[in-house]
Amino acid sequence: MELAQVRLLVTDFPGCYRYYRDVLGLKPQFESEDGPYAKFTPDGGAAGIALQDRAQMARVLGGLADEPAGHRALVVLRVDDLDRYCEEITARGAELVHGPAPMTDRMRVAHLVDPAGNLVELQEWLALRG
Repeated sequence: MELAQVRLLVTDFPGCYRYYRDVLGLKPQFESEDGPYAKFTPDGGAAGIALQDRAQMARVLGGLADEPAGHRALVVLRVDDLDRYCEEITARGAELVHGPAPMTDRMRVAHLVDPAGNLVELQEWLALRG
């Protein structure tokens, strides 16, 4: 078994697509700004983050029609230089809601929220276990 992707159900597909592509700088597998589906795979790994139009999935699974309240998911991305990456993405329109700040003695983090309300955690590992 292999984890292929984590899929986020979104109402504003074009806004979320542009956020992950243009603000966070992730590369889509193919251009599909209008959806209903897109997958972004970071340079260092096989698994990816996918976006799925909530209305389209609701036609398949009716219980998804209602937008959930509160945060829906926490997407975690590891970066090599947290401060530099945060500077880059804030220049492109990202708004940090926390950090960069230490999380533990081994990790620094920053948090932001995508247009669909999903939390995104950026991690910089300071020391590897072992």
